[in-house]
Amino acid sequence: MSDGFLPSWRLKTEGVIMPDERLPVGQTLVAGLQHVVAMFGATALAPILMGFDPNVSIFFSGIATLIFFFMVGGRVPSYLGSSFAFIGPVLVATGATVGAPNPNIPVALGGIIAAGVLYFLIGLVVQMAGHRWVERLMPPVVTGAIVAAIGLVLAPIAINSASGITPDNANGTAFARWIALITVLAVGVIAVYSGGVMRRLPILLGGAIGYLAYFVAANLLGLGQAIDFSKVGQAAWFGLPTFQSPVFTASAISLVAPVAIILVAENLGHIKAISAMTGRNLDPYLGRAFMGDGVATVVSGAFGGTGMTTYAENMGVMSVTRIYSTLIFLVAAAIALLLGLSPKFGAFIGTIPGPVLGGLSVVVFGLIAATAGRIWVENRVDFSRPRNLITVAVALILGAGNFKLTIGGFTLDGIGTATFGAITLYHLLRDNASDREPVGSADAL
Repeated sequence: MSDGFLPSWRLKTEGVIMPDERLPVGQTLVAGLQHVVAMFGATALAPILMGFDPNVSIFFSGIATLIFFFMVGGRVPSYLGSSFAFIGPVLVATGATVGAPNPNIPVALGGIIAAGVLYFLIGLVVQMAGHRWVERLMPPVVTGAIVAAIGLVLAPIAINSASGITPDNANGTAFARWIALITVLAVGVIAVYSGGVMRRLPILLGGAIGYLAYFVAANLLGLGQAIDFSKVGQAAWFGLPTFQSPVFTASAISLVAPVAIILVAENLGHIKAISAMTGRNLDPYLGRAFMGDGVATVVSGAFGGTGMTTYAENMGVMSVTRIYSTLIFLVAAAIALLLGLSPKFGAFIGTIPGPVLGGLSVVVFGLIAATAGRIWVENRVDFSRPRNLITVAVALILGAGNFKLTIGGFTLDGIGTATFGAITLYHLLRDNASDREPVGSADAL
């Protein structure tokens, strides 16, 4: 990369597109749109679950991505969106019900800002003291476990959506499952068998095929609930989101601020995964990445948005497209800003059927979990050592089972327990003698 503040992006039209390379303008615009589509379902779902306005969160995901981009000097390809790690603590701090309008959003915002400040301070320490202590705290075996746990803890969300499970239909429908499978198959076929530009847009094109299949089957053949376009016609083309101001309370801050620790581990795992994908050492940018996330979370929380983090869904898109150009995320951020300012486009995105989003989530969340394997292989993690094996095994189950733990009024969900469980186990299990004994099966333990 160049020595300037920002890279000098070189034009490249085929093969792997590295962070300091770029595609032609048209392909860059479409690839940026694909990242917006990939993040939209989850970054809209998180605020909905917490009772926040999703339009505000979409708008600030664009702002947050721009902040991150400039904090890392355009060197780290990442999109920032609503963090799921905030859901549990925010609901507890505000006494809100999942999916219902939250009457205490200002109180939650105070806690979110406090988490952002703590996150920024951690990043500042990393930037000044170096990142080696973070690596010693969370080596590849731990970061891989955390990345895998993130993908696994999101799996039920994808499966519920793909199955058509709703509060009114706990069993889902066969129709929804078939649409989700068609979407998954479309993404796979495009990613593997298509060529040229199409091969770089499997998520976007696969989603379009799934949408079309749903429209034909439901709206034309009557096999499922038809897509309702009435809200699209009624919505305005442009309009400001509804912003809110924070209220700071000690109880909310004590509950929400510790989420910063989870975000550090989450972001570290993301950057390690991107390093493995690109073959480039991005560790020197860890401190700046943490600070970028922290500032983005503070700015979002100051106006009514959710806490922000580097987005795993977009990491999955990069994995399947092999396009890591950071310019794409400038485009994605601009599109997100326009979405946040366009109730009509937001209403159209809202028409995407749950089974289609579910099918896309199955692919993307699965790619997140699978990226852990790349981290372990690239770093030659030795799974014959009980210390490594037990650390990963426990983290995977805590994440997959979404194991929750309440400590001093602070509730950790599956991501949190898997994160702290992996870190704690790795550093507690220091028996060097047993570490040298190979493990051939569970009985060997």
